[in-house]
Amino acid sequence: MSEDPTQNLPQDGLRQILARLDSIDSRLGNVENRLGNVENRLSNVEGRLSALEDKVDRRLQETRPIWEQVLTRLDSLESEMRTGFRRFGRQVGQLAKDVMEVRADQNDLDRRMDQLETKPTQ
Repeated sequence: MSEDPTQNLPQDGLRQILARLDSIDSRLGNVENRLGNVENRLSNVEGRLSALEDKVDRRLQETRPIWEQVLTRLDSLESEMRTGFRRFGRQVGQLAKDVMEVRADQNDLDRRMDQLETKPTQ
């Protein structure tokens, strides 16, 4: 049993096995190269994403005060609108009341005119 088992293999078989091992080794080298390329591209994407995140953060910091001012102005405008609508509602109510009084006075005048016109002349 001290014999080397590879001694009994035919030389053609050994060459085929070695050729296949070389082929496998070559393919593994290609896979390693491709994985390296993917890793490089992924690193590039990560770098670009980080740069984009930084840019967005800077823009948010630049625009945040503007939005705060806009929101403050919108709140003020909303308050002014509500006050204006309440005042307008009171004015419309007063106008409606005045119109009703004018109509009542007009009806009273019409009735009095009718009475004067139907009165016998003396």
